[in-house]
Amino acid sequence: MANVNINFNGKDFLLSCEDGQEEHLDELANILNNKFNKLKTTLGNIGENKLLLITSITVLDEYYETKKRINEKKIEIDEIKNKFKELKSLVYEFKKNKDIQIHLLNEKQKELEIEIEKNKNNYNSIIEDTTNKLENFIKKIDVNSSLDK
Repeated sequence: MANVNINFNGKDFLLSCEDGQEEHLDELANILNNKFNKLKTTLGNIGENKLLLITSITVLDEYYETKKRINEKKIEIDEIKNKFKELKSLVYEFKKNKDIQIHLLNEKQKELEIEIEKNKNNYNSIIEDTTNKLENFIKKIDVNSSLDK
């Protein structure tokens, strides 16, 4: 334990604290002394005990207001976390739906490619058949023309 000499309201007090906490204790005592002196200036000399009580209540009020704001911020953070989780869930659902749609479109594309290939084969077959018929027709015309001469 370390000992720290604190000056409060013009009086010296020897206080103990954990080793390494001396600066912190001195800082807290200075803050408290400043609040006390400010109230003393504002309220006048209403007695040390009453000023100490008012200073303590003021510090506690600040503490509880800070604690209240921290709790409100924690609630806001929790709400943001929940919204983020909901948004994350929506994003995953959207991605899943889009993956399904992409899969279905890929299947349709494969079906269309097969259909196009079939039609291409049919087209080639029709062209080949038509070409053969035209050639035969032309040959017949040539034979008939030759006979007519």
